Amino acid sequence: MTADLDPVEARDPAAVPPSPKFTAYGKETWKELVFLLSNLFTALVGFVYSVVSVLLGVGLSVTVIGLPLLALGLGGARLIGRAERGRARALLGVKVAEPSPLPSRGGFFGWLWGSLKDPVAWRTQLYGLIRLPWGILTFTVALVSLIVLWPVLPFLARGLANADRGMVRGLLSPSDELERRIAELESDRGVVVDTAAADLRRIERDLHDGAQARLVALAMGLGLAKEKLLHDPEAAATMVDEAHGEVKLALQELRDLARGIHPAVLTDRGLDAALSAVAGRCTVPVRVTVDLAERPAEAIEGIAYFTVSELLQNVSKHARARSASVEAWRAGDRLMLRVGDDGAGGARFGGGTGLAGLAERLGAVDGLLVLDSPEGGPTTVTAELPWRSRPGL
Repeated sequence: MTADLDPVEARDPAAVPPSPKFTAYGKETWKELVFLLSNLFTALVGFVYSVVSVLLGVGLSVTVIGLPLLALGLGGARLIGRAERGRARALLGVKVAEPSPLPSRGGFFGWLWGSLKDPVAWRTQLYGLIRLPWGILTFTVALVSLIVLWPVLPFLARGLANADRGMVRGLLSPSDELERRIAELESDRGVVVDTAAADLRRIERDLHDGAQARLVALAMGLGLAKEKLLHDPEAAATMVDEAHGEVKLALQELRDLARGIHPAVLTDRGLDAALSAVAGRCTVPVRVTVDLAERPAEAIEGIAYFTVSELLQNVSKHARARSASVEAWRAGDRLMLRVGDDGAGGARFGGGTGLAGLAERLGAVDGLLVLDSPEGGPTTVTAELPWRSRPGL
């Protein structure tokens, strides 16, 4: 069993399902007929709104209220487009993604300029203008077919409805792939912010509960040793010796914390040495193979390191494996990582393994995580990251 999680593609709302399977006089045919008969009313409303809002705004553009009126009219066109997408979704089975809302920045003039150059609203206005003759045609043909052309009604309804599907997809869908990509990146930005906040809270908690508490105890111990130095030198020496041990433990905790933020070996020697170091801390033997002719950008390198580190922690905690392997290589414009083990398998994106959160973090940088873990093993996790070269290379 293979489980794939693609945080970028899985959130793509622009995926359009095929047209419903054709069945003469079936439920879909009657839905299409209702859509065609309602075209006349919706086309009249859309045509009147488009003509009045555009002509009124353009005609009054020589005054101070003209452009704001035109912008308001374009905003209303977005609402009409949403209603038409809902009608097509309910009756034709066409699932078109909702466009991203206009960004609210720049005050009044920012809103005005953003509304006037909104391609979604202008295409909705065009949709309203061309729909009147089409609405009259589809209403007439559907009504006549319903009364006198009963044998060919399903075929006429399907042909006309397919033309409507094309109009909805062509004129009422988000602007283009870039517009959909912006929506994805806005969602990914929230994941990045949440992850950064969680990391900061973890660092603060580790400092407070670990090194800080140990250093406070060390300071108190040294204070007591200072007081005993003249009266009981032997006890003072013992306390200083204990304080020396506490200093070593505090330094080790600080080194572990620094390694969790960004290991020095990654900065100094690159991904090969850093992955070998993290593999050495795994509870099972790990074979590391890194085939990179150059080092990626620091951010990508850091994400790759922490991805492998978390996957190896899963191997230590959950896999019950005897051995594991780590591979890293470049494939075109992607950095590929693969972590495998010969454990019990059965890993899932839930179950407390942290794989779902890791997939979200990879998706936030246009990455991908693929899990292959059948019951009984082995388990293979493949991660992809965009390749970005270091400046100056």
